[in-house]
Amino acid sequence: MSAPEQPACTRCGRRRPDDDPATALAWVSTRERGALRWLCPDCARQHVRDIEGKLPDEYW
Repeated sequence: MSAPEQPACTRCGRRRPDDDPATALAWVSTRERGALRWLCPDCARQHVRDIEGKLPDEYW
């Protein structure tokens, strides 16, 4: 039986470290069309800003 593959960021390819639980908790997972995708903390932060920028003014 092989070890599970270490998650990698879908946007930048960075691998999630296994040695620091606090850092591992900062990673974001999403399901899109049934596929599990991961975002590192930096890309997740950037992605959130992209989403917020697309919200209509009425939301704010």
